[in-house]
Amino acid sequence: MIEKLAEIISNYVEVDPSEVKPELRFMEDLRFTSFDFMSMLGELEDEFDIEIDQQEAAKIRTVQEAVEYLEKLSA
Repeated sequence: MIEKLAEIISNYVEVDPSEVKPELRFMEDLRFTSFDFMSMLGELEDEFDIEIDQQEAAKIRTVQEAVEYLEKLSA
């Protein structure tokens, strides 16, 4: 799951997928803008055929939290 998420993250910010670590924060460490983050969520919905709750998504701060949320929705 984290590998695919890392690939998607690298579409939005200048980071090599191999450098995406669970503890990285989207805004502070990866330098996501709010627009980038929302766009990424849309791509995740398409990629994993899920629907992301916007209020829940607003609580996601780190890559690990995103992985856990995606795993919960995909289960």
